[in-house]
Amino acid sequence: MKSLNKFLKSTIVLFLVTVYCGFAQDSTATESEPVYITMTTVHWNPDPNVNFDDWKQTEKEYFDKVTMKNDLILSSGFYTHYFTPDNSELILVNVYKNWEDLEKADVKSAELAKAAWPDDEARSAFFDKQQKYYSPDHSDEIYISLPYTIESTGNSDKPQVVYLRNLEMAMNGEGNPELFKEYFEKVTKKLSALKGYYTHRHLWGSNSRQFSEAYFYNNFADIEKSFDETIALENKAWPDEAKRKEFIKNKNKLFTGSHGDYIYRSVPGLMK
Repeated sequence: MKSLNKFLKSTIVLFLVTVYCGFAQDSTATESEPVYITMTTVHWNPDPNVNFDDWKQTEKEYFDKVTMKNDLILSSGFYTHYFTPDNSELILVNVYKNWEDLEKADVKSAELAKAAWPDDEARSAFFDKQQKYYSPDHSDEIYISLPYTIESTGNSDKPQVVYLRNLEMAMNGEGNPELFKEYFEKVTKKLSALKGYYTHRHLWGSNSRQFSEAYFYNNFADIEKSFDETIALENKAWPDEAKRKEFIKNKNKLFTGSHGDYIYRSVPGLMK
């Protein structure tokens, strides 16, 4: 088992170097090191007898006593369905500085839980209560961040709307990451309603081609506003229509053309 773990770690490190360097070919794009992102998708318990009135209070108790005190978790958040194919889903996102912290975080959380609920029966009762809100099924994915980021400036006391755009990377050697960076600088960073923007791609999970953009807004209407503003910014950045179309065509060679759109809402009080 130890040999397998070492092999997996070596494979992941090699993969990270290849992936990250491919999207960070200049010094301005690599001011920060990549972070590791876990996304756990859970589902509401469909049992009609389950009372969800104290769901947030229960998760808030765990959040305050464990997540907030776990220094290996850089940031954390709950995101609920808004416009997605499955209205039962919730996504728990945790961010870690490196792979070692990701591995150690669960051990640290277990230690903090024991400190928060020293009595074994009380601790078990709390976790039983916490788990009753969810169905047994869940899925886990691990991603690595990419160097195109706008740190969130939204009000954490109010839910933010998150537009998640999942694309498929072409991985055929034809795309140029420099064009993505140019678009990020000339268009994405200038969207007036955008409160945060994060990019990440697959590290461990079901789709090795996945590349995601997460746009944070204060409300749903700002998403539509940004669509219109994007066109205006593209026209300003590349006034010549032929050159503009050629640039966007070449930029899009990074991807297959297939993508999915999902909209979630953050949960105030459960954000680190």
